[in-house]
Amino acid sequence: MSALAEFTGNLASYLKAPDIGRIEEAYHFSGKAHDGQYRDSGEPYISHPLAVAGILAAWHLDAQALMAALLHDVMEDTEISKDEISHRFGKPVAELVDGVSKLDKIEFQSQEVAQAENFRKMLLAMARDVRVILIKLADRLHNMRTLGAVPPLKRRRVARETLEIYAPIANRLGLNDLYQELQELAFSHLYPLRYRVLAKATKAARGNRRQVVGKILEAIKKRLPEAGIEAQVSGREKHIYSIYRKMREKNLSFTQVLDIYGFRVVVKDRPSCYLALGALHGLYKPVPGKFKDYIAIPKMNGYQALHTTLFGPFGTPVEIQIRTRDMHRVAEAGVASHWLYKTSDANLSELQHKTHGWLQSLLDIQSESGDAAEFLEHIKVDLFPDEVYVFTPKGKIMALPRGATAVDFAYAVHTQVGNRCVATRINYELVPLRTELKNGDRVEVVTAPHANPNPAWLNFVKTGKARSHIRHFLKTMHYEESTELGEKLLNQALRALNKDLTDIGAEQWEKLLRDGGARSRQEVFADIGLGKRLAAVVARKLLAASEQTQPEGKSGPIVIRGTEGMAVQFAKCCRPIPGDAIIGSIKKGQGMVVHTHDCPTAARPRTDPDKWLDVEWAPEVGRLFDVSIRVTVVNQRGVLAKVAAAIADHGSNIDNVSMDEDRSADTGMQFTLQVSDRLHLARIMRGLRHIPEVIRIARMRG
Repeated sequence: MSALAEFTGNLASYLKAPDIGRIEEAYHFSGKAHDGQYRDSGEPYISHPLAVAGILAAWHLDAQALMAALLHDVMEDTEISKDEISHRFGKPVAELVDGVSKLDKIEFQSQEVAQAENFRKMLLAMARDVRVILIKLADRLHNMRTLGAVPPLKRRRVARETLEIYAPIANRLGLNDLYQELQELAFSHLYPLRYRVLAKATKAARGNRRQVVGKILEAIKKRLPEAGIEAQVSGREKHIYSIYRKMREKNLSFTQVLDIYGFRVVVKDRPSCYLALGALHGLYKPVPGKFKDYIAIPKMNGYQALHTTLFGPFGTPVEIQIRTRDMHRVAEAGVASHWLYKTSDANLSELQHKTHGWLQSLLDIQSESGDAAEFLEHIKVDLFPDEVYVFTPKGKIMALPRGATAVDFAYAVHTQVGNRCVATRINYELVPLRTELKNGDRVEVVTAPHANPNPAWLNFVKTGKARSHIRHFLKTMHYEESTELGEKLLNQALRALNKDLTDIGAEQWEKLLRDGGARSRQEVFADIGLGKRLAAVVARKLLAASEQTQPEGKSGPIVIRGTEGMAVQFAKCCRPIPGDAIIGSIKKGQGMVVHTHDCPTAARPRTDPDKWLDVEWAPEVGRLFDVSIRVTVVNQRGVLAKVAAAIADHGSNIDNVSMDEDRSADTGMQFTLQVSDRLHLARIMRGLRHIPEVIRIARMRG
């Protein structure tokens, strides 16, 4: 029997004859397109698409998905276009093929960028139609099964990619069998020596423990009917990769990993799960802290079961999973069970709902990620399987990755809750936002209408959603502030040429945008504000566009209020405050940095005068400024309290305080204070001089 005949024979069990005819047509079309092409193993190329379609047929996927599987490499490897596929086999099939196809026609900066872009394309297509990822996973599974024929360097790259991306996606979609096989194959190709050593050790252990395993299996099969529970019991050996991971994570040797065998108990309904658990806990003592109820609280991928570990004969740990038949098929097939078992099962619809929610979150992350590499970074974070379950104040259960913080929780509730959060209560106690959540925590987020995300949050958030939203907000805020500053800088540069922004016509702007490669005026303003373009150069180009030469005039200084945000920064080396004579420096990517006139940095020879600007303070500033002072005092008890009280009396906050380690007769104390201007600082220093123990006081630079 030919491979095609065997394949179509398997389809007859669930597809109609016209659909099978269309699939055969797709096979012949693909065979003709790939004619003369061979795999690394030497087989005709068509054997690969047929094998991929065979894997999907085992999941009972529809005719469109099977046709797409047969055609999935046609666009990539031949001259056939998407339009031609659409014309021959319909638009849905063409969209599926396009979703799976790589972006080979585009030139990328590196292999990493190309990989990231391909993933982004595939995941976005998957968000529209989950069949895209099922085809891709089947494609990857067959490639992994035949990876031995591929050159070693490519083999390791593909294996690592599978372990980091494809296996976790399979797990996230609940495709348990596929997940484990991909992990196992990837491990065997990525670390062949480790795999061989562990496989040999497992085989030896299997012989040594066969008697014990047989005894346990017999005892379970006997105990459950005695308790009136009808069940199917099976023993299984743990996969080599899961043993390896356990050894790595817990720093164990192979001989210390005792539970290389697990047992599965499949019962008829949910109450029977708990009855079976009670019966087995009566048979062998349970290991404390090793019980997990995934029935009451399912995993994010829809998985449900009871997990328990028991002390078996001779102290051997025995891991047991208890689940119903419905739970079993969802656990094995995940989202594919939608096609495999066309029932109105509530578990399946719940699984579809969760999968849809996750796919929508991908689109959400994509919309706020700058580039493909950043998007891939966020996705990788969300693919970690370990989860922690917490409760909202209303008792709703939320699943988050292990290590997630209160900020991750806030963004999981809603983007605006995350953006506006200022504090959190965990189990009714106020705790820092960076606090890691634990199973069973009750989490309440406190928000404020004018609060904004803090850049420091990026150091501790775990979820891709939180990370992408924080970055997006900061970028947007930075962009808006830079745009405002850039407009001021350009106006100043134009005034120096006796012109104003209002004098610049639409044609001049169009010519500048065309020649300068910018998309809009706002982008030009933002680039000036961030130091990517010089205002003087842009001003001259705008005037050159009108073919006018203007006599140079004198522009006024730029007015600084202190509320410009991230676009205007105050130098740490001199800490300028209102009342100080100041000068501005444009730094690429940072915007404007303001220094005092007498700052050593500002006094250095200026290689590029265009990057230094005259600035002055607005008559009324809108914030407090940090300033450092050094106070030398007599080393006596209570002097710090006196100094702090005097500072507070003059309406200033102490942001930071430090003292010299050498505490002889005199001690130096450094304070970082918040003041409104130089007069405010002068009043504080005058007040400190009235303290008898104060010897010297001076403002510090840096």
